[in-house]
Amino acid sequence: MTGDPIRLLPPGRHLLDRRRFLSGAATSMGSMALAGLLRGDGLLAADRPPVDPARPFAPRPPRVRPPAKNVIMIFCAGAVSQLETWDYKPELIRHDGKPLAGGPPVTFQGPAGELARPQYPFRPRGETGKWVSDLIPHLAELTDDIAFIHSLTSKSNTHGPAENFLSTGTVLDGFPSLGSWVSYALGSESQDLPAYVAIPDPRGVPQAGANNWGPGFLPAVFQGTPMSASQPIRHLTPPAGISPESDATARHLLQQMNARHLETHPEDGRLEARIASYELAARMQLSVPEILDLSGEPAPVLRAYGADDSRLPLKAAFARNCILARRLVERGVRMVQLFNGAYASGGELNWDGHNKLKEQYDRHGAILDQPAAALIRDLRERGLLEETLVVWCTEFGRMPMFQKGSMGRDHNPDGFTCWLAGAGVKAGVSVGATDELGRKAVENVLSLYDFNATILHLLGLDHEKLTFEHNGIQRRLTNVEGQVIRGVLA
Repeated sequence: MTGDPIRLLPPGRHLLDRRRFLSGAATSMGSMALAGLLRGDGLLAADRPPVDPARPFAPRPPRVRPPAKNVIMIFCAGAVSQLETWDYKPELIRHDGKPLAGGPPVTFQGPAGELARPQYPFRPRGETGKWVSDLIPHLAELTDDIAFIHSLTSKSNTHGPAENFLSTGTVLDGFPSLGSWVSYALGSESQDLPAYVAIPDPRGVPQAGANNWGPGFLPAVFQGTPMSASQPIRHLTPPAGISPESDATARHLLQQMNARHLETHPEDGRLEARIASYELAARMQLSVPEILDLSGEPAPVLRAYGADDSRLPLKAAFARNCILARRLVERGVRMVQLFNGAYASGGELNWDGHNKLKEQYDRHGAILDQPAAALIRDLRERGLLEETLVVWCTEFGRMPMFQKGSMGRDHNPDGFTCWLAGAGVKAGVSVGATDELGRKAVENVLSLYDFNATILHLLGLDHEKLTFEHNGIQRRLTNVEGQVIRGVLA
């Protein structure tokens, strides 16, 4: 030992006390042992899934058997008006054409106009008598199977950041999507298809683009794979001029070289993940063309979805995407994100009805309604709805007044509706409420953090324990917030 203990500051002198050192060491060893036991039982806050880099998509069942094995999320981009769909407000009819007392003179895009009644009739549906709009008559017939959440709020009234918040739990770019968290935690039941598939709308990608299905700081292998019934996976097949035999030979040589390198660098997890990705791509060359081939679907199925509707080609294209979503979960894909609506375009390509809401919603409703309703019915008839969670969502809602000088509604992040159906969901219930005019959530006010926490819960995942360390912080989908919405659980 060197140095004079007398020169140490008083707080540090106890470090040279042998009895205190031995006592502290014993306590530390006990704490380490306890931490190991808690981690083994999954009781630590940070409980990382046991991901094998060589088999990143191997199924990893949660510790508690969940009601849902997979998810189909129908994401309506552009912010669907709750007042024209699911949230019936008779007072809005009574106050039609009047100013909103105490309301904001200016909203997101400009001066506010007068209150405007729902642009479609509402009527009671099913045994529950739930009032739903005539805009979506096919989905309205399924209200007895749905759990509505009428009091959701968002952190942004701008489409891109709001899509990010719904999909990733933050308004910023670069964070993992819900589907990436799910595939990271659970892997997949299918080893020949991606664990997570994003199906863009026939009209294009949503405002936030690939952020909606990106991996953020999670390993890149857990990002969503974009594909649709009309657009197969890019770069899956070799370029023109390269024969299948030459392609197979090159892949075999690459596999040998990678395996030889891995023998000398067994700790290289990134190489293992890359090899696993190449091997999955090779298997997908056989499985993806088969799953995209809808020619074997019976004519009654195509007709039920509207996939044979020659009068409305966009509806038929979206219907084929819905059939693809069913085929994917049928083959064990864990998460399917099915988009309805594309990027901001004055409401022409998505649900962003600022100026001509009724005219545009007539088109958008026809594209969404029959195919989405047929998807739920088809899942039920095949016994898949018992293990599949169906999510319908949009990034925020709409104001009860029209914008001044227009026939459309402005953005409203303070109260809107999303819903759940299928595995583990209490059917025919409504949770929360907006005020009498539908402007603001006032009863059981909830956040999209709560919404995502509930989706994870139905998959057997604890949103507080599903974490990943990034820049020294244990990150999670729900940040440091979120509570499971118990009222929608069966």
